[in-house]
Amino acid sequence: MPSAAPDSLTVLVYSSHAATREKVLLSLGRRPAPDIARLEYIECAKGDEVLEAIDAGGVDLLILDGESTPEGGMGLARQLKNERTVSPPILLLIGRRDDRWLAHWSQTDAAVPHPIDAIELAEVTAELLRRLVPAATAVVVPTVPAVPAH
Repeated sequence: MPSAAPDSLTVLVYSSHAATREKVLLSLGRRPAPDIARLEYIECAKGDEVLEAIDAGGVDLLILDGESTPEGGMGLARQLKNERTVSPPILLLIGRRDDRWLAHWSQTDAAVPHPIDAIELAEVTAELLRRLVPAATAVVVPTVPAVPAH
């Protein structure tokens, strides 16, 4: 029997820029889509805070700013994917659309360019979260046994 969908999901937002973190939170709100559980946020301004939060557990999705300094989200993403046995999906905020190859190098699951487009960010976030909880978004269609032809 599939487990019930969670009441909330935890999203960690990392950026050394407070304005970027605020834009992400305002763009996503409490629900990026009607079929997604309520979001709870952890905000991090430093790379070591991200690592501590991941080690503590309970993070469902990471949104990392590739433009952060001194530790960028790209390096953090690659470090998490290569050094942790379990890493939540990672959405990377990239400087421009042409930087998608850097997101691929970083082994992230998705990328959204700066400046942040609230609709695009919400759509990509919702898609990544749906992959975590497929039972919450799946429509159950009853099957009808085939009737033999006479």
